[in-house]
Amino acid sequence: SPVNVEPGGIGLKGYDPVAYFTSGAPTPGSPEITAIHGGTVYRFADEDNREAFSAAPDKYLPAYGGFCALAMSFGKKVDIDPTAWRIVDDVLYVQANPRAVEIWEQDIPANIDKADGFWPDVMDRPPGDL
Repeated sequence: SPVNVEPGGIGLKGYDPVAYFTSGAPTPGSPEITAIHGGTVYRFADEDNREAFSAAPDKYLPAYGGFCALAMSFGKKVDIDPTAWRIVDDVLYVQANPRAVEIWEQDIPANIDKADGFWPDVMDRPPGDL
């Protein structure tokens, strides 16, 4: 799948994708406040965030289907820690861990360019095949 999902089809490990933008912090979503986009279930901290997402999901979806942005710059799909993240040019990038954020930030433009180049070729491939 091009989206990193948990069992039950939950994206972003159950964290609210809108909260990264509105509160500037990773925020767990509620299992009772959800929206489905592209077959993936997203959870939200409140109804306002769910409404914002439903109105413009592409604005809030993480890059690379929610796989680690640093790993994608090497053409790999790696699971994430939703508390390791950055927003660059209004795009949410999640990472495998805080160390991945540090490495990725050493050259953000180059890492995004590399990851953007790999993504079309690997998005539909299973992580184990990369």
